[in-house]
Amino acid sequence: MKNILDYLYAHKTFSKEEAKEVLENIALGKYNSSQIASFLTVFIMRNITLDELIGFREALLSLCHKVDLSTYNPMDVCGTGGDGKNTFNISTLTSFVVAGAGIPVAKHGNYGVSSVSGSSNVLESLGVAFPTDNAVIENQIKEANITFLHAPLFHPAMKTVGPIRKELGVKTFFNMLGPLVNPAEPKVQMSGVFSLELARMYHYILQNNNSNYSIIYGLDGFDEITLTDSVKIIQNDGEHILNASHFQLPKVNYDQLFGGNTVAEATEIFTTIINGKGTTSQNNVVLSNAALAIQTYHQNLDFQEAFELAKISLFEQKAKQSLNILTEIR
Repeated sequence: MKNILDYLYAHKTFSKEEAKEVLENIALGKYNSSQIASFLTVFIMRNITLDELIGFREALLSLCHKVDLSTYNPMDVCGTGGDGKNTFNISTLTSFVVAGAGIPVAKHGNYGVSSVSGSSNVLESLGVAFPTDNAVIENQIKEANITFLHAPLFHPAMKTVGPIRKELGVKTFFNMLGPLVNPAEPKVQMSGVFSLELARMYHYILQNNNSNYSIIYGLDGFDEITLTDSVKIIQNDGEHILNASHFQLPKVNYDQLFGGNTVAEATEIFTTIINGKGTTSQNNVVLSNAALAIQTYHQNLDFQEAFELAKISLFEQKAKQSLNILTEIR
């Protein structure tokens, strides 16, 4: 690792093959925690290259515990996190609304690192099990129309670096990788990212791997549609810059998206919204993201048609029913 760090400290970058080898060695336990922390810090100080991102991705996918859900053709709804905004768990709520609308979801997620509460924190507090057995996972998606794949259980490298990331408390390139390394490798995906540069990289990668995808970057730094400002959406067929008025919705203030100061507070907000009792702003943000996800899966629908399906899912308790069923399956 000393030679690798000296190489990186000289402002040099990895080839795809070199990046893949280093991450495989991290997963195999060849480096100590101090070396790994120093390695992660390099990519906080400078931008990751496309070759490095692809190499890291290939390493994680080659080593991960694969899940075959191809029979169900699920989609993933996942953000990179790391935007530092401490919003409520928008993408997790979106996933249940999408599932309640009849679309199978294989959601990839993790504990919060740079935020108070990630998707895993909230779902764990609600009693959702994180299985690794394929039969249980398949039963979840069959009965609840959604399964949750807790990243450290499927990715040896993520498990190794998890405590180090938590101690660092800032976003690392593992945030960038999250939506790209779903162990079910879904062919339909809606991914939120925290930078425009990363959105371009995702576009390059997903156009070669997925059939349908939407990449979201809020121009005010969010990795989701928040209705606070314009949002750039990159899809198979082109790019769009939209704002609340394009969705025929009122603009939202940033403070209306607050996610709480503790996991307990985050869970309470999550529960209120999935029960259909969120504020208008909270509901509109979740429904906007869900509508785009539904439209990504069913490309024959326009946004308003997808939005109506999302409303039915949320307010007729179909999203809540998916959650209730999921919590019962072990």
